[in-house]
Amino acid sequence: QAGCGRFFSDSDLSCRSPSVMGIFAADRGFLGEIGGLDGGMTVYGGENVELGIRAWLCGGSVEVVPCSRVAHIERAHKPYAPDLNPSMRRNALRLADIWLDEYKKNVFIAWNVPLKDHSIDIGDVSKRKKLREKLKCKPFSWYLENVYPSLERWDDILGYGCSDGSVTRISAQLQNSLVKQQCVDQGDVPGSIPVLYQCHFEEQQKCFYNTEGEIIIGGLRSHKYSRNRCLVDPGSGSIPTLHECNTARLNQLNMNWDFRQRSLSISQSEETLAFCSGVGATSPAYLGPDTYEGREIRNKATRRCLEVAPGGYLDYQLVIQRCSSQNWTIQNLVATA
Repeated sequence: QAGCGRFFSDSDLSCRSPSVMGIFAADRGFLGEIGGLDGGMTVYGGENVELGIRAWLCGGSVEVVPCSRVAHIERAHKPYAPDLNPSMRRNALRLADIWLDEYKKNVFIAWNVPLKDHSIDIGDVSKRKKLREKLKCKPFSWYLENVYPSLERWDDILGYGCSDGSVTRISAQLQNSLVKQQCVDQGDVPGSIPVLYQCHFEEQQKCFYNTEGEIIIGGLRSHKYSRNRCLVDPGSGSIPTLHECNTARLNQLNMNWDFRQRSLSISQSEETLAFCSGVGATSPAYLGPDTYEGREIRNKATRRCLEVAPGGYLDYQLVIQRCSSQNWTIQNLVATA
């Protein structure tokens, strides 16, 4: 079958899966040929995704067999790692470096890790890369086109992420220069009003900016049919809103923003357009947190700005108003050079 369609709609038919769950049955010879489990993975997380991608790229396939019966009883408590995030993040970055080619930056974006100088040791990957070369495995672009075409490629992200200086606490935060301890937050869900809230390094405050000038608040979902939510100027009144991005595009809402940041690594008088829509170059580069300072966020249609004003839960609230030169920053930029 080309895919699962309505999952398990016919209990007699297997369906293709882009990944492997924590339990699986495999052809012993083939599993050994493609390198078994990656011994460089540590503790927990990512090994099943890595194996699924490797199986597809190196001549095999992964299928879900509905009529099979295999059980997996997960521990309620994992004594070997009270916090699994560090190992899961580390293993994900290892997988990306070996198998994802030009798309490996997407894993950095997903985990909100700087593209450079992140200090995460992913171990020696040379043997796994040699194995990939020996087996003549396909590029990851083939996987996206043939195995998982519904996976969003996210090759248009220009800005994401924020770190407090250590990779143990990483978040994608959008901050105003007037209230540096507060971040843009998606607010109540269900609900459509973004708010300012104390920065807390969680999903609700993850923000991303893309080449179309869209600002996504509340994290990225991976599928093309996802319900990511974008910042919108309603055109009247002073309260910004969040709408599902696909719906906002369809209804031609005011969802496109200009967001410039001045490059400090070049000179104080020059600006980088790396964080603006309409950049024509395609070669990605990285601008770290010490190479720029914030700029205004201006709606391209209404020419009004996202700003903060007195009021709200923490003394300030988000507003849409005539621009008054308030500056915003987001920590990590994927620039175009």
